[in-house]
Amino acid sequence: MLSKDFDVVAADAKIAVASAELRLKYGIPMADTIIAATAQLLGIPVVTDDDHITRINEVQSQWV
Repeated sequence: MLSKDFDVVAADAKIAVASAELRLKYGIPMADTIIAATAQLLGIPVVTDDDHITRINEVQSQWV
């Protein structure tokens, strides 16, 4: 996994709005909702060891 290339995605207004909606709904830290909102809008799963992310129904998560 760590040898893979990763893309950097700039946060934009769509990500900010989606993040705020997730934060309001789930009450989890903003950094986690920014990650989740980005994944949600890109249609990709989140690979994480953070149980906050796994609570978000709008995104698929993969536990590491």
